[in-house]
Amino acid sequence: MAAVSARVRFAPSPTGSLHIGNALSAVANRGFGGWMLLRIDDTDPARNVTGGQDAIVADLEWLGVRWDEGPVHQSERQERHREAAEAVGARFDGVTLLRQDGTPTYHLASVVDDADFGITHVIRGNDHRPNEALHARLARALGFEPPEYRHHGLILGEDGKKLSKRAEGATVQSLREAGIPAEAARAYLEELGLPAHDVHYDLARIRRLAIDALAALPDEELAARVGAPASVVPALRGARDLNEARDYADLILTAPVPVEASPETLARARELIAGGAAPKEVVREVKAVGGDLRSLRLALTGREQGPELSAVLAALPREEALRRVDASL
Repeated sequence: MAAVSARVRFAPSPTGSLHIGNALSAVANRGFGGWMLLRIDDTDPARNVTGGQDAIVADLEWLGVRWDEGPVHQSERQERHREAAEAVGARFDGVTLLRQDGTPTYHLASVVDDADFGITHVIRGNDHRPNEALHARLARALGFEPPEYRHHGLILGEDGKKLSKRAEGATVQSLREAGIPAEAARAYLEELGLPAHDVHYDLARIRRLAIDALAALPDEELAARVGAPASVVPALRGARDLNEARDYADLILTAPVPVEASPETLARARELIAGGAAPKEVVREVKAVGGDLRSLRLALTGREQGPELSAVLAALPREEALRRVDASL
């Protein structure tokens, strides 16, 4: 557990939506620190992407990761960086600190900014571990006490290699677009914590957590996220993600094109619905007489698969259910 006085920072480059490994660092920092800085490491123009910072901010807000100060841009502190470099020169321990155009490299800007913002703990991936000794020496050479460095394992692909941003679910934006609730992504990252070793990305685990997260949402919240009236929520409860829930909502809200179906099944179903039978009773009674539940589903939704049939009946107003059955009779 971090002390209240701990000060941490999350410092991504503005290269677009966060890689899931960077998101792990963000969540780990927020969980550790009493105070957190959001710093944009944009000293290398070649890596900066238009809209990259906006994508990062959107990802952090979606994940529920809040910061106390920032975004601070390293590119706006170059005069301070050059001033610090005068104490040690353009090179230190054989490493370039200032480029020929006078702009600072990552090593100089990072060490100076960590010192100026009073960062006490630097929490980042193992790919930065080789920089630890250099950064500590540079900090002391500049007259600063270096922060405590902590490194966590990386999130790798199934092949054990670096997880490409193009891989399924490898960015926060792709998870959001896939309909994964933010609670599921955040829960997965919190489960990982600060892994001592590299881990394989477990998208299947995130999908399982998504089911749990949707089940835990109150009716009104689930309806709001799907963009549907609360009346359709009974049909959404079996969805595995928000995209599937939206698809289920469309089944309820959009009348299907009438299809050919078993008239005996539909007639019996109509009799039960009109008589006020509960949704589960309708399904049970139709099934008991050997009715074709596929026909009833097609009449109500136009599809052979979807939410539980009783949930469809619960979500549809009785008059609308009767109208759809009549259209196929």
